[in-house]
Amino acid sequence: MTDHAEYEKLCQEIWEHNRHYYVEHRPVITDTEFDYLLKRLEKLEKEHPEWVTPVSPTQRVGEMLTEGFTSVKHRHPMLSLANTYSEQELQDFIHRIKKLLECKDVSFCVELKMDGIAIAALYEKGVFVQGVTRGDGHQGDDITTNLRTIHALPLRLYGNEVPDRLEVRGEVFMPKKVFSTLNKRKSEEGEELWANPRNAAAGSLKLLDPKMVTQRQLDVVFYGVSEDSSRRIKSQYQSHQFLKDLGLPTLEAIAVCSNLEEIMAFGKKIENQRASLPFEIDGIVVKVDSLHDQHRLGATGKNPRWAVAYKFAAEQATTRIKEIVVQVGRTGVLTPVAELEPVPLAGSTIARATLHNEEEVHRKDIRVGDTVIIEKGGDVIPKVVEVVGGKRPAGTIPWTMPKRCPSCGAQVMRVKGEVAVRCPNVEGCSEQLQRRLVHFVGKDAMDIEHLGEKVIAQLIQHGFVNKPSDLYVLTAEQLAQLEGFKEKSIRNVLASIDKSRDVTLSRFIMALGIKYVGTGTAELLAKRAGHIEALKKMDRENLLLIDGVGEKVADAICDYFSDSENLDEIEKLLSRGIVPKQEISVGYKEHSFQGKTFVLTGSLAHYTRTSASALIKERGGKVTNFVTKKTDYVLCGTSPGSKLEKAKTLNIAILTEEQFEALL
Repeated sequence: MTDHAEYEKLCQEIWEHNRHYYVEHRPVITDTEFDYLLKRLEKLEKEHPEWVTPVSPTQRVGEMLTEGFTSVKHRHPMLSLANTYSEQELQDFIHRIKKLLECKDVSFCVELKMDGIAIAALYEKGVFVQGVTRGDGHQGDDITTNLRTIHALPLRLYGNEVPDRLEVRGEVFMPKKVFSTLNKRKSEEGEELWANPRNAAAGSLKLLDPKMVTQRQLDVVFYGVSEDSSRRIKSQYQSHQFLKDLGLPTLEAIAVCSNLEEIMAFGKKIENQRASLPFEIDGIVVKVDSLHDQHRLGATGKNPRWAVAYKFAAEQATTRIKEIVVQVGRTGVLTPVAELEPVPLAGSTIARATLHNEEEVHRKDIRVGDTVIIEKGGDVIPKVVEVVGGKRPAGTIPWTMPKRCPSCGAQVMRVKGEVAVRCPNVEGCSEQLQRRLVHFVGKDAMDIEHLGEKVIAQLIQHGFVNKPSDLYVLTAEQLAQLEGFKEKSIRNVLASIDKSRDVTLSRFIMALGIKYVGTGTAELLAKRAGHIEALKKMDRENLLLIDGVGEKVADAICDYFSDSENLDEIEKLLSRGIVPKQEISVGYKEHSFQGKTFVLTGSLAHYTRTSASALIKERGGKVTNFVTKKTDYVLCGTSPGSKLEKAKTLNIAILTEEQFEALL
């Protein structure tokens, strides 16, 4: 029987792995192993509900909706930064600081200026108790419940020297990749798009359902301390390591500078890296490094005197629209795209920009021939920001969405409540079919190599493929009729198709192209259902029980599996050799590892720690990180750590790698 002390150790172990994964980005166990630990914890908490506390790893997302947001007065004002846009303005700031401090030599801590949502997070006795938005600087909204959904935010601080009371300042943001993926999904479904990652993050934090916030995959970083009962740190630069040591996510790019030249050199370096960063920034922040001097300098009515933001120029370019074309997505949504005179922007040459939807084109009054400003932000495809006034050529006319699909000629339809215009010809529209097939063969789905867009287009044009299931009855004779296909190309395609028959259930679900179902949701569905037949029979109520599946997703899944044509297509795919499966561990009855607890230390010659752990678990054993009296074996490799000494102290059996292999 597990006692409360072991329960607490399990909680600590899970939080430590959470920190390795989300904060340090260096996981030390597999996702499967982490899920095993979490399931074990859930089982214990079901048996002992009196043990559950708000900082248990199972309590990150609550079941209850937030009843609006309560206003909270800040204990310490959250002031906004004054902005500068030129070297001269930055030099003026430096001179002003030196004059106010009556000092010739002042050190500045220089950091990235995140383009996110400022928040304050309060920890008491190391436990996260409250999160608040900036608001008007004096009071903000209590968003504690929503912040708890962010995996990078520790609900309990790490380490042995945790302050009794700590309030930290940081920024919540949506990573560029997540923003692009979610906006693409919105576009395909005809929903209004987010303007940028910052707007997306802001809107997400205001959602009343924490489960929906979880789906937005927000992240957070911290860069400041507004209250610290331990008063250990003396400088802004030190505060970053202080926060990191406590398990809080921080930014690596920081520098201490003593003059304008050093600050600008740091800024130039960051600006050159800006496009490759996984998150949005809009400049750098220059802060007086000494916390004592910060306190002396104080603040004006709304800005701290000791800090300023140096804003980068926007990533924009000016060009001309040559044509507006319409693309048809796999769900039938028509999307206008601007064909541009090629122009360099953010390290690449841009010749196309998305116009999102008809409503967006009309709102900005974008016409063929217009000179426009384009911007490359969080989206992979650049967008048109605005039309340059005074440069419109005579005779231009407002653009309108075609009344018929440019691919198949079907009359387009408008769904009430949706921005999107759709082609209803699901089966007969070649462009929809092409997009669906491209999705089906993609790396996140069936992962069929050598079947790019051009090859798929040819297969459709020849009438060889009308549905994904047709791919599995393609012949060498048919492929030989495609342009550029020789014996090697034919062999490669057929081999890739054959290989794809052996696929995990999650990838198969992803390949089906169900509305709103991305890779993460597909994995959740596969994990819960276990088999495609079980998923087909799941009703809305059961789908909503899956953490991460909301009402819109559940409705889309039910709609998909209630369509007889979709069910027929699934049957054809299965009958043509596709075997969707879950990864199943090998079962060993009455193995000597059954019920035994292992701890691993040191480096093994023939196994990684993950592979050795998997072998133990397959045989009924379990692997933990801490040596206790209940540990049965310590598997010891070269250069072992302190776990070996503790095992000797407790007289626990120590296995060499050779002994371990013999027992396997």
